[in-house]
Amino acid sequence: MSQTLVDEVGMMKNASRNIRKTVLSNGLLVLTESMPHVRSVSMGAWVGSGSRDETPEVNGISHFVEHMVFKGTTSRSAQQIAREVDTIGGNLDAFTGKETVCFNIKVLDENVPPALDVLSDLVLHPTFAPEDVEREKGVILEEIKMDEDNPDYLVHETWTQNFWKGDALGRPILGTKKTVSSFDQQTLFNFYAGQFTPRNMVFSAAGNLEHDDFVAQVEKEFGSLAASGNNVPEKIAAPRATPHITLKRKKSLEQVQLCLGMPAPPVNDARRYIVYLMNTMLGGGMSSRLFQTIREDRGLAYSIYSEMNPFRDTGSLCVYAGTSADKTQEVLQLTLQELRRLKEETVSEVELKRAKDQLKSNMVIGLESSGSRMANLARQQMYFGRFFGVDEIMQEIEAVSTADVQELAQELFKPETMALTLLGNLGTMKIEREDLAC
Repeated sequence: MSQTLVDEVGMMKNASRNIRKTVLSNGLLVLTESMPHVRSVSMGAWVGSGSRDETPEVNGISHFVEHMVFKGTTSRSAQQIAREVDTIGGNLDAFTGKETVCFNIKVLDENVPPALDVLSDLVLHPTFAPEDVEREKGVILEEIKMDEDNPDYLVHETWTQNFWKGDALGRPILGTKKTVSSFDQQTLFNFYAGQFTPRNMVFSAAGNLEHDDFVAQVEKEFGSLAASGNNVPEKIAAPRATPHITLKRKKSLEQVQLCLGMPAPPVNDARRYIVYLMNTMLGGGMSSRLFQTIREDRGLAYSIYSEMNPFRDTGSLCVYAGTSADKTQEVLQLTLQELRRLKEETVSEVELKRAKDQLKSNMVIGLESSGSRMANLARQQMYFGRFFGVDEIMQEIEAVSTADVQELAQELFKPETMALTLLGNLGTMKIEREDLAC
């Protein structure tokens, strides 16, 4: 193996997962999980910062850079990238989140070398050509307009911006018309140089591969990534949640979009499995309380669910519903009633077991593909610095008691910390803080 590798760390043979990791001499961490029973390999270059790590002036630049790396490198045009990936039957993709950016590709195991060559090229050698920058501005401005025309997206975005008011976590991943319009080649290169550094990146892969051989290939491609910019970008401090009631009137909408939420634990909180189970029972599926009460029993909504949004230092739990204007307050009161029930009544062992079985099943099924394992590896490294086997996760879920659920519900469901956004043809509708009693 190359002399530029430093000592391998944690050659763990997890009881149920064959995970290994190696740190290259420039600080880049390479993770692999061997899955000999599949014929695919998924690999991803993960940047450990996202839209919440941007300054207000360049809001949306992480997402812009994610788009721009596909527009050409020092040795390939955008068309060449597309053709080479299609030639090997690969699936090349990327996404930007609040805390991460990922560039990934999935191919047959026999096509790992050419796939890795293309992936590393677009991550390491983008040109950000001025004419491409100008063209992509138009594309992303249209993407922003498209999202603003989507009521489901708009109500969540409005809720988020007001809940994390004045903080980067509340700003849109896509940026704004003003910020996106201001980007130029130099702005992109300045941002890229500060974020795409070895110690702020993780390269993960899962599938039919052999660790040492794969690391040698990654080292060949990524070993040139300069270690001079080794400082990890400073993370922005945890924001303070802002309880709010926001009524956004939009007469053209047939439905009222409702988003009710409150602060919740961060991604690595010891109580995370309690939250996941409570969310499952509240609005996480067809047997959930909100779905059964509001859709099945009353017929008040087609779409109704709850979801967790955990981040590295905070989080939120939100309920979403789409309903008619004259049913909005009834849907809100029924939702609050279910929150109150979780606080005042201990859930039954039968309901908790059903939620546990559902959550365990979702997690196991979610780890069946090489792509999901690749993403799981990177996220566990970034948020926990260690890896969890399926058995350990199962035990954590099983350990949750009915009393745990009630105790957390009493802690989270407080009217004074709640935030509500309504979007639609609201007429003269008014909602006061006392209307959120639960």
